[in-house]
Amino acid sequence: MEPRQTGEKYDRIARWWHERHQHSQYGVAAVTRALDYLGEGAIALDAGCGAGGRMVRLMEDRGLAVTGVDVSAEMIALAKAHHPEHTFIHQDICSFKPEVQYDFILAWDSLFHLPLSAQEQIIAKLSKHVAEGGILLLTCGNDFGEHTDSWMDDTFYYSSIGINRNLQLMMSAGLTIVHTELDQYPQKHVLIVARRQ
Repeated sequence: MEPRQTGEKYDRIARWWHERHQHSQYGVAAVTRALDYLGEGAIALDAGCGAGGRMVRLMEDRGLAVTGVDVSAEMIALAKAHHPEHTFIHQDICSFKPEVQYDFILAWDSLFHLPLSAQEQIIAKLSKHVAEGGILLLTCGNDFGEHTDSWMDDTFYYSSIGINRNLQLMMSAGLTIVHTELDQYPQKHVLIVARRQ
């Protein structure tokens, strides 16, 4: 499934998603822990930012100026409305070309919607744009391959290159893995925190 199609699917549920997740505690502890590894920083990239909400507020509370990128136009509209002091871009992360190094890069539950063929390129690109002393936090699947699942009366696409390949790509880009966790076991949800020393 092309990212544009995924964006259209999220357009249809954007307001529901925002209302359900803006004050959720899901992922808050993990992002907080990753921000603790950072210490100080100035700019952040949220890859697959959705409507913003809790994750943007966590970065904002640490003094980070956030650039959010999402393939859903409706999600970006909500993010702009609720966080006008930050920058939000309606674009496929596959075609997004970062122009700076970021102190903090977050890709929470977003990259697994990308085509399997794009996974390695995206992990390498995000890893490359972590600033010195910066942090990358991403989630992925403990699996290899692609599948679809029914949710919200629609079909959503997922893909994964597995834990080991994600780790290899990050380390090849010069990052040090500081935390890896199957945080929702027995589900195959993985979070990885890496730092550029």
